[in-house]
Amino acid sequence: MKPKTLFVFSLLCLFWGIPYSLIKLALVDLSPFCVVWCRITLGVLVLIPMAWHRGTLRPVLRHPWPILAFAILELVVPFSLIATAERSVSSSMTGVLLAVVPLAVVIIAPLFGVRETLSARRLLGLLLGLGGVSVLLGFATIAGRDQWLAVAGLFIAVIGYAVAPLVVQRHLAGVDGIGAVAISLGVASAILLPFAAASLPHHLPSILSLLSIATLGLISTALAMLLFFYLIHAAGAARASVVAYISPAVAALLGVLVLHEHFGQSMAMGLALVLLGSALGSSGTRSSDSKGRQLQVGLD
Repeated sequence: MKPKTLFVFSLLCLFWGIPYSLIKLALVDLSPFCVVWCRITLGVLVLIPMAWHRGTLRPVLRHPWPILAFAILELVVPFSLIATAERSVSSSMTGVLLAVVPLAVVIIAPLFGVRETLSARRLLGLLLGLGGVSVLLGFATIAGRDQWLAVAGLFIAVIGYAVAPLVVQRHLAGVDGIGAVAISLGVASAILLPFAAASLPHHLPSILSLLSIATLGLISTALAMLLFFYLIHAAGAARASVVAYISPAVAALLGVLVLHEHFGQSMAMGLALVLLGSALGSSGTRSSDSKGRQLQVGLD
């Protein structure tokens, strides 16, 4: 990578690694739905004017059902479940469990016409990733109904994150990315508004919570999406997707340094297995549909 591209890549790994710690901080004063709605709405306020200036909003509106599906699968469901889960489990555990998204894409892709031969390398990756999850859940401090429900919610979020880019690949090919993301954020904001309104705080949130929300919306949502599209054009989708492997490690590190969360040997081993499995299982993935489009994997 060129120095500028490498710098953007490093920033994106950070920007998509910090949300888990920021969500934890914001939850001190706000409900999960308020956290998610505020984050998404701030992203809307930034990206809608940019997409309008580029003239890309009208073409996107010609694809209402794929946009609705993407908004629900990529934003409404995962963001809400992640924020809810972080009430019960650590931000480190959340980030590590979401690192299995690339593996989930490989498993789910055939349902969308992206058919792959299950090579020995890919099979090894899937087995390693499964082993990493088993280590995390078998030896980490997951106990009690609330924590297990949180883990179940995170796995549903993983499915949403895995299916959403496949929807884009299948039904939004050629649609401007910034326009599609801007409209999707607007749809998600509208869907979540009644839930956020019903769970408004009874007191003014602290400065720390408000700063966490502002960073989530402006940095980890709006700016991160712009950097992601720049990275795809500058370095290619394959290299851009490596962010999905590094940001969970950033999330785990920040959870330890900022929130003083416990990160034992089992979590370290589980993270290593999940990341190695994801790298092996999703490397070189290509669509075999009629257009042969490359499968793109990314986390928001």
